[in-house]
Order: sequence, then C-alpha cells, then structure tokens
Amino acid sequence: MAVLLRYWSTVPRLLKCVVAKPWPSCSLAKACCRSNPMLLRFTKMHGLGNDFMVLDLVSQHAHILPKHAKQWGDRHTGIGFDQLLLVEAPNNPDVDFRYRIFNSDGSEVEQCGNGARCFARFVLDKRLTAKKQIRVETKSGIIELDIRSDGQISVDMGPPRFVPEEIPFEAAEQATRYNVEVDGQNIELAAVSMGNPHAVLRVDDINNAPVHELGPKIEHHPRFPARVNVGFLHVVDRQRAQLRVWERGAGETQACGTGACAAAVAAISQGWMDSPLLIDLPGGRLSIEWAGPGHSVMMTGPAVRVYEGQVRL
Repeated sequence: MAVLLRYWSTVPRLLKCVVAKPWPSCSLAKACCRSNPMLLRFTKMHGLGNDFMVLDLVSQHAHILPKHAKQWGDRHTGIGFDQLLLVEAPNNPDVDFRYRIFNSDGSEVEQCGNGARCFARFVLDKRLTAKKQIRVETKSGIIELDIRSDGQISVDMGPPRFVPEEIPFEAAEQATRYNVEVDGQNIELAAVSMGNPHAVLRVDDINNAPVHELGPKIEHHPRFPARVNVGFLHVVDRQRAQLRVWERGAGETQACGTGACAAAVAAISQGWMDSPLLIDLPGGRLSIEWAGPGHSVMMTGPAVRVYEGQVRL
C-alpha cells in the first residue's frame, strides 16, 4: 500500500484527473481543467475578405458554446472573424460532414456561402477527405461542394425559397417585392431565403448606399422575426452587378455568399438580369447561376487559408 501511495504521488495531475471518478463530482478534475485549459488547433481563412475561424471537431473534441464564438470573434481582444465554422462528423450517414456556423456575436446561423467554400478547402487540405465533391449537412439542409481543378469552389446552395413563412417574413401573401416601413419611410425590397433570410434592396449608387443607416434597422425589423441579412444591389448590366451586404449578427462584411445568391435570385426574378451573372462585392467577385424557380443556385468563388494557430478553450 505504501508503495502504491508513493507511486500515486508521482502520477501527473492531469492523469489523476482522468482516473478519478465520478468525473462530474470530482473536485480534482475540476481544478485540473482550470489549471490545464484545452488547446484547440484552428485555421484562419477567408472567402473574398469574409473571414472565418475554422475548427476541426472531427479529429479533436470540444464542446463549443456561443460565448466562445463571441470571445474569439472580438477583433481587439480575440482572434477576430465574421463567422466561426465548425467541422463535425455527420449525424446523417448519407453526408460527409456536419457544418455549423456562429456569428461573431455568438448567434448560431443556418447557412454561409463563403464559409461553405472555405469549409470545402479546409477538409481537403486537412485530409479529412480525399473527395473533390462532398455533401454537407447544415442547420438549413444539405448542400453540395465541388472543388474544381482551377482551385475555385462551386457550391450547390439548393433552391431559393420565397414563401414568407419559410423565409421567415411577415406578409399577407407572397410577392416579388414588398414595402416595409422604416422610420416612416416605405422601403421596397425583395425577400428570399437561401437557407437563411435575406432582404434585397436595389440602389442607384453602390458607394453611397445607406448600408449602415438602413442595414441594422431592417435587420431588426419586426416583420423579420429571425432577423435578416440586408443586401444593397446596384445592377450594372444584364450580366453584372455590385453588392454590399449588412450581415445579421456581423454588420457589413467584405463579401456574403448567400447574400450574392439572394441578390442574383431577386434580380433574375424581377427581370433585371440574366443567368449566369457576376456579382462584385467589396472583397471580390462571385459567379452565380440560377435557372429559375425549382432549380438550385450555383455559386462559384475562391477560398483562401491565411494562417494556423491554437486557442485555449
């Protein structure tokens, strides 16, 4: 017994935490976790300047909470990003991965197009898959990602949804355009879901678009019960447009993939533009294709790895 006690005194504290039982009530384990915080590997990436922190939760294990996204997302005291992307093992055996997204304010969202391209590049670069075409489950459904030979990544975003209840948006009936009152002024906009809610406003001058004035007011408008991403679209010609997006929970970003898809769908639906088309955002250009109602929206663009790091949980 004395030998055993002498041996136990030499066992590292972390190992003692592991063998001590029961885990939830073990004060030693709790003290151990406080003194030995978990280090998680992460990758910083961006798609046209829309930047992400990407965590592999397939080969490393952690329980990520909204507070972590908010803490790490701070550009002054954290890592800084628009969204946190989690790569997880799937719940559905028919898909390759599960894809979760948190905004920098800690809110979990349904979809992110630029993030989807970075997700595809990440799982290939990290050798989590050898496939060039992968299926991924998101909070809003399954999407398909195609890593092309030229390095660009195409995402099948699925068909857009226009039914107000599915966006969600409060309206008496479905329409191509709606009037929403903001500060006593009627604002005309299109409402569409690309797995997440979008409002699209047409503007004459992209540089002077009231993104920071109207963006937050429309984002929090009571007719959008889940809040909304707000796109300001300037149509240049039948094949090219400019776009700025106020993202729900993130503010204006350099690019928004689902926002570009929603803007393209709105422009094609209302006869302003034809598919395929190019959307120029502050961070760069996306190619969008949509054949009309019932068809999927295809988005193509780049994904870039910036650096690798570790963060304490």
